[in-house]
Amino acid sequence: MTIDASPSGPLAGLRVVELGGIGPGPFCGMLLADQGADVIRIDRSTEAGKQSGHPVLHRNRRSVALDLKDPHDVDTVLKIIDTADAVIEGFRPGVTERLGLGPDTCLARNPKLVYGRMTGWGQNGPLAQEPGHDLNYIALTGALGAMGAPGEVPPVPLNLVGDMGGGGMLLALGITTAMLRARIDGRGQVVDAAMTDGTAVQLALIHGLLARDRWVDERASNMFDGGAPFYRNYRCADGGFMAVGCVEPQFYAATMRVLGLTEDPLFAQQHNREAWTAMADRLADLFATRTRDEWDAAFDMQGACVSPVLNFDEAAVHPHNAFRATFGKLGDGHIQPNPAPRYSDTPADDPRPAPVIGRHTDEVLAEIGVVTAAS
Repeated sequence: MTIDASPSGPLAGLRVVELGGIGPGPFCGMLLADQGADVIRIDRSTEAGKQSGHPVLHRNRRSVALDLKDPHDVDTVLKIIDTADAVIEGFRPGVTERLGLGPDTCLARNPKLVYGRMTGWGQNGPLAQEPGHDLNYIALTGALGAMGAPGEVPPVPLNLVGDMGGGGMLLALGITTAMLRARIDGRGQVVDAAMTDGTAVQLALIHGLLARDRWVDERASNMFDGGAPFYRNYRCADGGFMAVGCVEPQFYAATMRVLGLTEDPLFAQQHNREAWTAMADRLADLFATRTRDEWDAAFDMQGACVSPVLNFDEAAVHPHNAFRATFGKLGDGHIQPNPAPRYSDTPADDPRPAPVIGRHTDEVLAEIGVVTAAS
């Protein structure tokens, strides 16, 4: 069996071993694989022959099916890790140590290895062994408490802030920077990526505003939490929505021009907080007079920072996204995001489909000199 395609991209030539998990760990693996890393996912041997658990998060991988409770298979995993630049694991603290795959063991065998650990609470602290999900992590950092209308139950956002941005993307950054450091001094290290830490880092702007008394710790009272009438969403006549984000004065002026409000005294002072409620009410009434597509046409190319709120299908065919090929399709026709960011000299390949579990077991083991029955 041969690899599906020779990967290209800025990380081509680097090997990452992903100990199969869910959510942010696979997202990290996808990001690295999208940019050309040879990501080998260790899946459960009991799942061999089945379709991959996720058609998008598991793309661009090679899948090896082994039993991490079998000492012989654990030794095989260690031999694969011996050839790797990095490891991704997303178990609770201490689990890989009990399996015989902990960082001390791996780094002793491969001193240049970057050992990436993905958890919600981190490797230590009072909550380190507690279970949790995205909602819990963003709750404890203050992010969730800042979302939603005042006095109402905070909304349940998509799991982007904790799992993906504060988790998988943070770990991808940590692994990549640590691999770069290992290329400089030959020393690997452990990367402790906690979703609570990553969520907190994403709040840097808000904390900076708090430090300058430019943020009120009360929901929907600030520039970026729906309090400002020029940075919120408005319902249209057909039930669709328009996203208004005209923060800077030139964009605010353009928005007022399109809306016919340039001479209206209520909107003369953009940052007069005492007028924000009345301004928002007027804008709500105004947007409700036309459909979303009618407003979209009115604001098209007007430099106003006003956009239609699209669903997933609409986003995939929007002219700008279509021009940039922001989205592609899986083999079954479903939408998937294409790799990002873009590189001028080392562009990423089109995504390869998620493999059948265990498809590359014999291939990878042959590469490390392990003879199998199929060999």
